Amino acid sequence: MYATSLVTALLMGLTPIPAGLPTVACPAELPANTTCHGGQDDNGAFYSMAIPQNWNGTLVLHAHGGPDLGAPTQGRSVGDLTRWSVMVSEGYAWAGSSYRRGGYGTRMAVRDTENVRQLFTRAFGEPDVTILHGQSWGGNIAAKAAELHDYDGVLLTNGVLAGGSRGYDYRVDLRVVYQHYCANHPRPSEPQYPLWTGLRKDSTMTGSGLRARLQECTGIESPPEQRSPLQQRNLSDILAVTKLPQRTLSSHLSFATFTFRDIVHNRLGGRNPFTNLGVQYSGSHDDAALNRGVERFHADPSALRDLSYDSDLTGRVTEPVLTMHAANDPTAFVEHESAYRASVAGNNLVQTVTTESEHSALSDSGYASAISALSTWVRTGQKPTPASIAESCPAFDRTYGTGCFFDPTFTPGSYDSRVNPRPGGTRWPALTWSQAEAWSRVPGVGIRP
Repeated sequence: MYATSLVTALLMGLTPIPAGLPTVACPAELPANTTCHGGQDDNGAFYSMAIPQNWNGTLVLHAHGGPDLGAPTQGRSVGDLTRWSVMVSEGYAWAGSSYRRGGYGTRMAVRDTENVRQLFTRAFGEPDVTILHGQSWGGNIAAKAAELHDYDGVLLTNGVLAGGSRGYDYRVDLRVVYQHYCANHPRPSEPQYPLWTGLRKDSTMTGSGLRARLQECTGIESPPEQRSPLQQRNLSDILAVTKLPQRTLSSHLSFATFTFRDIVHNRLGGRNPFTNLGVQYSGSHDDAALNRGVERFHADPSALRDLSYDSDLTGRVTEPVLTMHAANDPTAFVEHESAYRASVAGNNLVQTVTTESEHSALSDSGYASAISALSTWVRTGQKPTPASIAESCPAFDRTYGTGCFFDPTFTPGSYDSRVNPRPGGTRWPALTWSQAEAWSRVPGVGIRP
């Protein structure tokens, strides 16, 4: 139960201010009479919290996506609170962390998310219910956190649920396929480096510089009629082989450049966790030439182990888990859901799909429907179905007017129907619980904190 003093104060229309948790102005999107808190924890992570006047006793603990590569800021957690203000409007308290540093590190983010829960609990008492919510990479974080800590329920939206060792294989493929056709990242006149590093550690390339190279090779930012025949063929081949949407090609290439550099150089000490050996690329105008010419490499076993231990999911969860994923998510494909379904044992997983086409945010009416269904499941044991969640959405849409897009009949294809599988990489889970336990006893295993 949450603290009696807080409940009494809330019923009286007052919100006590706990010592050590500064009160800050709430984002304008939050309901009136919400109390917000923000600050920085002992590890350097910024946090934001919000408690509505009509708090229903449930805390939504948020894990954000990314990873951001810059230093953490208060603005990150405030932005997340703003984006998911629908949770507060529905009567839930909300808390989220910026994480202690930028860059990759799933277990690091799990620790920082758990630290925010402890801060909240020390300040306000134990909530009736704590629901963990993760979106995008935050879905990977939340799914991993649910394997390591006890929560009452878990909501995963547009989650990267294939984990780190397989969840970025399509970006590995993009990196090598792009270079085969474009040969400008790096250029022949520049210092060369293995493509699995993403980028030289000391490179000063910027995002705009990378986009300029993409435009040079493919004309992606130009109308089709203004592209040269070679640009159009390069673009068509890259899209056909990688199965990536054109509208997010630039962001995927950015991840395969700057985030790969962070993973390899900053987190794994220069070791390679990626492979494309055995992959047969198809869909181009000349697949034989592509497969002869594309760069090939093999993962360092210790690097693959460390990335897998940090971020791969064992599927060992005991609390109710509800997922919601856009069928046309252009960033974390809906087929991630199939990888997770194949990984989770037991009967505590419900997966829903919407007809939406965005990644970073879905309809507020959809979020409200999902969190309500999960909360009811946690409190009553009444397990929802995709159909029942879809049926509940119009009632919420009368408040939010953002639309209801659930498709209870949609079934995602297998993960390897969308992403080229590596030899031996089609069995799920990618990491067994016993293997994770064994590695946990080996000093130094995992991603650098």
